Amino acid sequence: MVGLGATQTARWLGPRVGDARMVRLMAGVLLITKKIEIRPSGGRQLLCKLNRDCLRDIFGEALQILELDGRPLNGVRSFLGAFKGHIDGLNSAVIAEALRQLRNNRISLVFVDGSNLGEVAAALRKQAPRVRVITFFHNVESRFFFGSLKASPSLRALAVLTVNYLAERKAVRYSDRLIALSLRDSDLLRRIYGRSADYIAPMSLEDKLPQGGDGQIDFPRVHNEKYILFVGGAFYANRLGAAWFIKHVVPGIRIKTIFVGKGLEVLRRDGEPNPKVEVIGGVQNLAGWYLDAHLVIAPIFDGSGMKTKVAEALMFGKKVVGAREAFSGYEDVAEKTGWICATADDFIETINRLENMALPRFDREVRALFERRYSYDAARARLAHALGAAPQAVN
Repeated sequence: MVGLGATQTARWLGPRVGDARMVRLMAGVLLITKKIEIRPSGGRQLLCKLNRDCLRDIFGEALQILELDGRPLNGVRSFLGAFKGHIDGLNSAVIAEALRQLRNNRISLVFVDGSNLGEVAAALRKQAPRVRVITFFHNVESRFFFGSLKASPSLRALAVLTVNYLAERKAVRYSDRLIALSLRDSDLLRRIYGRSADYIAPMSLEDKLPQGGDGQIDFPRVHNEKYILFVGGAFYANRLGAAWFIKHVVPGIRIKTIFVGKGLEVLRRDGEPNPKVEVIGGVQNLAGWYLDAHLVIAPIFDGSGMKTKVAEALMFGKKVVGAREAFSGYEDVAEKTGWICATADDFIETINRLENMALPRFDREVRALFERRYSYDAARARLAHALGAAPQAVN
């Protein structure tokens, strides 16, 4: 848990409802979120599911859930609606349903899971001003989509950036409290919109480590050859980072690099066949790939929020060799989680030095850090505190 003191950029506001007892007695809580996938894969999907599960654990039957079935922008009408804030499944009918639930279930707190849903915060402020609205920022959307625009300039990318900026501005303006993943994101909010986050709740993940009854790791090997591992979906920063690594680092290292993640199959088309590169693409279970890896790499140079792959590596007891951007939000534990590299030569020197070291298949100190800072229990404690339902947790 990261509480925020007066000397930091974000500020902590005490619970407006008074104390923990008052929160437990609240009439109802409404979660507005993207559709929760049965098998979430990307970082945002994983975190949405974890937030929902934490809120269920905290509030029990008092929690009502409104899931949005988001679809990509398609057609003139869709784009015009997006400029009003109707994105990711949010529209007038959904807002009407949220207001109906407020009335029928005596809702006093709304948790909006995503700053691109700012239009619902604006509507609630106007039509239900006494209801507290808390918005959770998975990243700073305007910064994320600005990076996407730079990577692949187009009128569509510019429009997506604009509609997300307008929606996020409403989230900042009309929410009672803002929760961000990192101090970096909180500072970005202040610079872009003039308001810092009120609370920092770092990236956390549901535990996927397979363990036997005696607590030992219980998972068969998936690959006998020594390799380093890149994990991630095919969003722009991952694609650019993977392509950069193949071009500038792979020629200087001896160990094979394996790329795992939905959509990364594109790397097979983008480059020439290379015996030191293997592209797996999407898989059902990441555990074996992490556990068998000698190292995890994160050559990510752009983005917002926190990188899921770093917390995921810690979950499986693995350290990370990554660019400074990959460790954003992990700065205070970076020395315990891996090695920061600034250039291709840094990556080459670090990987070649570590290749013949007897690194543990499962580093228990790294795993303990995950449990303490980035696990479900840690996330639940942080959210309970941020919502006024529990005292501040201890790091």
